[in-house]
Amino acid sequence: MPPASDEVAIVMVRTVGGEAPAMSTLAPKLGPLGMSPKKVGDDVMKATKGWKGLKVTCKLMIQNRQCQVEVIPSAASLIIQALKEPPRNRKLEKNILHNGNLTLNDVFGIARAMRERSLAKEFSGTVKEILGTCQSIGCTVEGQPPHDLIDQIREGTLECPES
Repeated sequence: MPPASDEVAIVMVRTVGGEAPAMSTLAPKLGPLGMSPKKVGDDVMKATKGWKGLKVTCKLMIQNRQCQVEVIPSAASLIIQALKEPPRNRKLEKNILHNGNLTLNDVFGIARAMRERSLAKEFSGTVKEILGTCQSIGCTVEGQPPHDLIDQIREGTLECPES
């Protein structure tokens, strides 16, 4: 039996942008809510068009058998999008090197977007989290390895703006 009309059910789904999530993952989550997995899959596909080829988390808010999709990108997805890499075919191209270069302003912008989900007390901690993600992806920041910038922030030679 579907939930009452004033209740909002929230379902989280991780999917590749621009593609519909697997029906086998949607059906057990949406069946008890009285929703069609195909219709929700199409809604998710439309909402994630801007993230084509990148893995993103989608928050589905369902009320009165109507679905609203909110895209929640990860730090890695935001960084790869900031590198302006072309969309890739996941089935053919494996082990991609993301060897681009970001500006410090790009890193600050990504840190502002991730701030509410970060566990850091200060904005500089969030910036260090993003720089660590840059290091794991393999890109550089201002032509330097990201860990050098993390050390500069710790020493105080590189100042971070206040969120």
